Amino acid sequence: RAATMVDRLPADASAAHKQLVASLVELGQAHLFEKWPPAGEQDEAKRQMLAQLGKLEENYPGGLAAYIRSARNLLGQSVRGENPLQGWSPSVPDDGFDLRPGTDEFERYEERGLAEAAHLAFAVPAGGLGERLGFSGVKFALPAEIATGSTVLEVYISYILAVQRHAEAKGGGRCRLPLAIMVSDDTAVGIEALLQANGYFGLEAAQVTLLKQEKVAALADSDARLALKTSKPFELATKPHGHGDTRGLERAGRQPLARRAAASC
Repeated sequence: RAATMVDRLPADASAAHKQLVASLVELGQAHLFEKWPPAGEQDEAKRQMLAQLGKLEENYPGGLAAYIRSARNLLGQSVRGENPLQGWSPSVPDDGFDLRPGTDEFERYEERGLAEAAHLAFAVPAGGLGERLGFSGVKFALPAEIATGSTVLEVYISYILAVQRHAEAKGGGRCRLPLAIMVSDDTAVGIEALLQANGYFGLEAAQVTLLKQEKVAALADSDARLALKTSKPFELATKPHGHGDTRGLERAGRQPLARRAAASC
């Protein structure tokens, strides 16, 4: 069956693309190519889908095969009602600190933490839209409260500015704490527009870095079959990956946030 699907590829398809298609068919993804016409027909649309598959292959550690196997394992556990935490008992650590705001002990630890403020860097994930909230834009543009109408991003940045002022007061010099915002294809334009329209809410533009999160393939069912877009048979449906991408993207950057923080104050 894999050979049949490969025969439908454009004549100039690379060996890597042929191998990827064959691998996907073996992994139960033949539905992606079942409606493809013979080679020579709609080849440009096929090339675009092959390019998308190649990018999705690169985006996930271990490629699409690892992504599909992991998804099937997790979905299978859910279908079978398995609890991955079975046998574990939650417990409250007895060697920590119960800090209560307003107490001398709380203020003492707060001062101890703020003494390191000049070495702080901030990161926040913003890869999704506010669709579940009935809002089509980026969630950070929503008001955090109705008294002032301040947006979620504005409130977040106000805390950064407060810590920055404290660091400057303690250090006696200029301090600019870096902020990284993880965005996706869905939110990159909206987040950048929100920042620019509001003068970065008091931060300097150079303090803010947008880290673009790549997407992964969306799943159509509990068998982890990759989903095609309903109206576009030559394009896979995709979705943002998890928040863990923030650290991976930051490590891949030209200058890690921690190093930028140390150099900014």
